[in-house]
Amino acid sequence: MAIRGTVSSPESLGRILQQARLLAGLSQRQLANRMGVSQRYIWEMEAGKPSKYTDRLFAMMRETHMTLSASIETPDE
Repeated sequence: MAIRGTVSSPESLGRILQQARLLAGLSQRQLANRMGVSQRYIWEMEAGKPSKYTDRLFAMMRETHMTLSASIETPDE
């Protein structure tokens, strides 16, 4: 089974990243340790904290009428 969503902003990307982490059964700290980053970095990503990169990315997507989608693969029960 897959969960799908449209990514239209840093906030929506953050929500999808959070759902994927939760479905993987990981805390923010566990994911941060696996990635070699701080727990705060994971929190900021999931909160959709603006950055130059994401601001430009989503501005470019709007200007070019691009849509982005994400899917989370879940184990079949």
